[in-house]
Amino acid sequence: MFKPLSPKSIHPPFGNYVHGVEISANAKFVQTSGQLGISKDGAIPDGASAQAEICFRSIEAILAEAGLALTDVIHLRTYVTKRDDFASYMQVRDKFFPDHPPASTLLIVNGFTRPEFLVEIEALAIASD
Repeated sequence: MFKPLSPKSIHPPFGNYVHGVEISANAKFVQTSGQLGISKDGAIPDGASAQAEICFRSIEAILAEAGLALTDVIHLRTYVTKRDDFASYMQVRDKFFPDHPPASTLLIVNGFTRPEFLVEIEALAIASD
């Protein structure tokens, strides 16, 4: 259905992700909105790791509602507000995608609509239709 692409002729990925993903026809696409580190009860934990955990759990719930799973994610787009949070975010990401790394984009931004948010994550998933 989809095939990871990381050609040997270019520099390897810097982490647990692939350079691209080939997608076959007849597939169901799910694109999530950016998920923030806020729990259902409105709590926002301190720290990028804890917020990333919530983001990935939210993405997992959205995908489940469409009949998909994290293993169907082909691309992540992540925004963090501090360069120092880069490594801790990647540890959380790698926990959720240990054997099936998606393509990935990570941007360091000045901030979000509320200063307590440190991480925002979008996902694109695809599954056989």
